[in-house]
Amino acid sequence: MTERESHRALILLGSNMDRKRNIPLALEKLANHSSLRLDATSSIYESAAVGGSGAQPLFSNGAALVETKLDPAALRQTLRSIEAALGRVRSADKYAPRPIDLDIVLFDNFVGEVEGSPIPDPDLLRFAHVAAPCAEIAPEWMHPTSAETLQIISARIGSAGLCRT
Repeated sequence: MTERESHRALILLGSNMDRKRNIPLALEKLANHSSLRLDATSSIYESAAVGGSGAQPLFSNGAALVETKLDPAALRQTLRSIEAALGRVRSADKYAPRPIDLDIVLFDNFVGEVEGSPIPDPDLLRFAHVAAPCAEIAPEWMHPTSAETLQIISARIGSAGLCRT
């Protein structure tokens, strides 16, 4: 890929169902996808589930830095296909336990929505389980709306409730 044709994207991976199996499988599928080049992966972080009304298993989260020629919408569809291949069935309950969740956190300096999902992911500015793994692999990436590096965002949020596994 030439610089002009390629895009950088940060992908958040999450799982709270058979997570020790599903996170590595998702990373393998990202690494082997013909439209993606996996450039970096973060450590895996364990944390309590955010949102929802009932008790849920712990979550494992990590981040992947990819290079792609896909636009944000095509990348999102690729991620949804990987989720489906790993048994993800989306329901009306956005907080339901899941085998895998793959979300675009940042896509170059793009600011907008893809099928109702905002990019940058607003959770990057709110939650340690998003900020910490992203900052680990792309600390100097500048958030396109806050004008802060991921390292600064992660430091501001802190790491309370996270456990690196």
